[in-house]
Amino acid sequence: MKPKTQFSINLKLILLCSFFLILLLLLVRSSFSSYQAPISETHLSNSTEPIQEPQSTTPECSSLLLKPTCTKTPPSLANALIHYVTTNITPQQTLKEISVSARILAKKSPCNFLVFGLGHDSLMWTSLNHGGRTVFLEEDKAWIEQILERLPTLESYHVSYDTKVHQADELMKIGMGEDCKFVSDPRFSKCQLSLKGFPSEVYDIEWDLIMVDAPTGYHDDAPGRMTAIYTAGLMARNREEGETDVFVHDVDRVVEDKFSKAFLCEGYLREQEGRIRHFNNPSHRTRQGRPFCP
Repeated sequence: MKPKTQFSINLKLILLCSFFLILLLLLVRSSFSSYQAPISETHLSNSTEPIQEPQSTTPECSSLLLKPTCTKTPPSLANALIHYVTTNITPQQTLKEISVSARILAKKSPCNFLVFGLGHDSLMWTSLNHGGRTVFLEEDKAWIEQILERLPTLESYHVSYDTKVHQADELMKIGMGEDCKFVSDPRFSKCQLSLKGFPSEVYDIEWDLIMVDAPTGYHDDAPGRMTAIYTAGLMARNREEGETDVFVHDVDRVVEDKFSKAFLCEGYLREQEGRIRHFNNPSHRTRQGRPFCP
């Protein structure tokens, strides 16, 4: 997720306009959710004790016609606006690619969002998941320090990978074995593709969204995303119930293309836009005998 080139100022302006649009929608939504019609009767709680309608002590905003009370901009959104207005560096994903994940976040947030990789788009993802938990896994300690020095509110953990891109074919053969088709907690899986060295909370949390945009995978001696893609799929299948939306970036490359189709399954593919694919992987614990791929 570390940038290799800078995008044009036009893309930056488009992204900034998108953030302002999100802010406007949040304010409008807040106006409707915060408004309540007058209550003429006393309501009863579960304990049957009468509860009178509380009187609002928040001053009215005469300049905002749609809302009866003032609402502050969420801190995560405010920080993101300030950050992207004052930097010349923009996210690597295109606006259309970002929109794929943003649409799902709009439906599911606040939620649990796991991101493989840390970069200049990290504050954006945290802001779009306002009120939820967004965790970043990064292979480069120096890069973590550099990003967190400017964006200290991000939650990031250093992780290690022991694979290389040139091992991809061998790892694909291993992944076709029965040990890798068995669904379990990644920490206890017998599959060699399962990543077992993450902080315990990464395994304990059921992730609603997972973004695989790391580790580095553009040269033969880079770690590659083989194990990250497999582990993301295993986490999704191992949740108690429900579904996990998994996104894989850079699917124009061989590893990301083949491994996402094999271990996130073409049958679970919901959308591809540019270099990003969106899969929707259901829990395999709620239905015994569900095949690894449909």
